[in-house]
Amino acid sequence: MGMNRRGRRAVAIFTAAVVLTGSLFTASSASAAPPLPVKMAALGDSISQAAMTCSSLLSCPPNGWSTGTTASVNSHFTRLRTAGATSLVAYNNAVSGALSGGLNAQAAKAVNQGAQYVTVQIGANDACTRTVATMTPTATFKANVAAALTTLSASAAAPEIFLSSIPNIKLMYDINKSSTSARLAWGLLRICQSMLANPTSTKAADVQRRDAVQARVTEYNTALAEVCAATAKCKWDGGAVANYAFVKADISTRDYFHPSATGQAVLSSITWNASQWAS
Repeated sequence: MGMNRRGRRAVAIFTAAVVLTGSLFTASSASAAPPLPVKMAALGDSISQAAMTCSSLLSCPPNGWSTGTTASVNSHFTRLRTAGATSLVAYNNAVSGALSGGLNAQAAKAVNQGAQYVTVQIGANDACTRTVATMTPTATFKANVAAALTTLSASAAAPEIFLSSIPNIKLMYDINKSSTSARLAWGLLRICQSMLANPTSTKAADVQRRDAVQARVTEYNTALAEVCAATAKCKWDGGAVANYAFVKADISTRDYFHPSATGQAVLSSITWNASQWAS
């Protein structure tokens, strides 16, 4: 049966009102930031420990992008305090050299600390091994990270979780491969040999090896996005770190591979803008 003009007009007005109300409600919900935390924790590896940014080569936590206190870095910790979390306490549970297999122990530590906000940056060491053959399989990596997120989700503190992507490791190589100092450091320190061995070689085998390492990192990042999507209160950075085009100033001149203090500040900025508290 047909509807007269007055009836059709009434339906149209009602429908528009419902759509508008729904849109306003959705926008309001999407823009609402979580309550500011009282305790936070950083999980991960040497990147979150800010290794190679000061005289202590293995770690320099004050310069870290997540829980650091150095003013120029403007870490998540600093930003949250500025936003009103003036009593915020931060724990850096990251371990230099850590692989994804060690992440669950770090997560358990954050649970015991009562962390209400947890940042996670892991995966570089799973790809930075002696050879391509010894890199962590992607399925294993995914299972390791999923286990850690499950541990965090079971915490009574119900933490907000921020999961960072892994930087483009091949780009780190490309930036400094022409530097004699960088090649010397890579050789002496035996850094990420799966990527950095024979740095001047253009042989097909070496080119393919480097591409294979970066391909594995890309697989890891896909896995990170998937496990975060399956975890309540987890925010993935959307590939912000993976897609960032680092420049020389962002890379430490101690090992020519880790982020410098400037690079840590960049990491803080791009991850904060992808976080739960981004405006």
